[in-house]
Amino acid sequence: MNQYETVFILTPVLSDEQMKETVAKFKKVLADNGAEILNEEAWGLKKMAYAIQKKSTGFYCLLEFKAEPSVVNQLEVAYRRDEKVIRFITVKLDKYAAEYAEKRRNKYAKKQEA
Repeated sequence: MNQYETVFILTPVLSDEQMKETVAKFKKVLADNGAEILNEEAWGLKKMAYAIQKKSTGFYCLLEFKAEPSVVNQLEVAYRRDEKVIRFITVKLDKYAAEYAEKRRNKYAKKQEA
């Protein structure tokens, strides 16, 4: 199993509840296909560098998971089918990126506890 990181941007017109439902839907796609979700971060509403679909802001979300390569294709098909997703990118992490991601996860967890 490989380790992946996916970041997706949701349209800013969603309510907080709709955003959480959409993220849960993508987590379910991963879980149904046998992926192990390692980390989830909601970065919130951020201003984008340039307008996408006439929108200058979006809800940024990060999911880190371990899965087989075929799962990534199914996840990206789900992104493309959902009109709430403005942009997405999924990256396979090499051993150095995985180490960095683990350090970032631990730092983020400590910040959440405080």
